[in-house]
Amino acid sequence: MTRAYLDKRPDDVAAMFDGVAQRYDLLNDVLSLGIDRRWRRAVAVSLGARAGERVLDLAAGTGTSSAVLARDGASCVACDFSLGMLKVGAARLRSSGRETASRDGRPAVSFVAGDALALPFGQGVFDAVTISFGLRNVADAEAALAEMRRVTRPGGRLLICEFSHLASPRLDAVFDRLLVTTLPMVARTVSRSPDAYSYLAESIRAWPDARELAGVIGAAGWSRVRWRTLSLGVVALHLAFNDDARG
Repeated sequence: MTRAYLDKRPDDVAAMFDGVAQRYDLLNDVLSLGIDRRWRRAVAVSLGARAGERVLDLAAGTGTSSAVLARDGASCVACDFSLGMLKVGAARLRSSGRETASRDGRPAVSFVAGDALALPFGQGVFDAVTISFGLRNVADAEAALAEMRRVTRPGGRLLICEFSHLASPRLDAVFDRLLVTTLPMVARTVSRSPDAYSYLAESIRAWPDARELAGVIGAAGWSRVRWRTLSLGVVALHLAFNDDARG
């Protein structure tokens, strides 16, 4: 299969996710020991999507996170540039019989192909935008954040869930070693595409910590940026707002 590298060429990243689409959610559960489910719930609670709101879940993959976001009546658009992931997610939703409508009549979850650097949506059409474990895979994070702001209404909000670094240098060094050695080893035993998880380890190690990422978010035009960490700092949630009336 195609293996992505830290230059994050879009075609390589999309092809890599196409290759793991069928077992992606299962492998996330295995590799995180089920903690990824807690992270999804934390995202939904922090974003606070309400009935009647329109939410963009970017880099949504199979839409597992989108379904959680839509539980309280919001309409959620699951957007990704991996067609393989979107196809698996849409087929899974149909087979589950949970293709319900939100309170405003839109589908609770709809799937749309799109690139984070050139989103196929108009200006200010979403009440909220969220991206979980996807910003790290974009070639230009600041440009993607500016594009997310473009499609968010004035006063709307952004929530990012992404890997971070542990506050304790000693623990962070241990986590770093686990990423480099254990993650690829486990992936080789449970995945037909272990190289994808070597990229995962590399991209996490190269990603900035929560404070540095907050600066990147602010530089892209978002306001009132704040964050909190989960799981000892393995993951960080960043919340920000589009306070510029120009959108």
